[in-house]
Amino acid sequence: MARPSLRTQRDLTSFGDHVRAWRKIHGLTAQLVADRAGITRTTLRAIETGQGTVSLENTLAVLRVLGVADAVVGASDPLTTEMGRFHAERALPQRVRVSR
Repeated sequence: MARPSLRTQRDLTSFGDHVRAWRKIHGLTAQLVADRAGITRTTLRAIETGQGTVSLENTLAVLRVLGVADAVVGASDPLTTEMGRFHAERALPQRVRVSR
């Protein structure tokens, strides 16, 4: 697998720092978060250190434990941005036919 770009690595590191901060804000140990998310502490450490090798499923499980999964998933919704709504209006069909 190719190495991530410098920008991607910085984003992974920042994301991991944010996950760790949320865990600490909630006063949760790494072991407790890992147990609740159904993952190992090693996997949680990989998320918190920005290794980028963890599955999205495991990352979302941790975010769900920390109570921020909905906000993160919502942030990826293109319809929450003006540009996304503009392009969606142009790209999505105006009518949908139902086959019978």
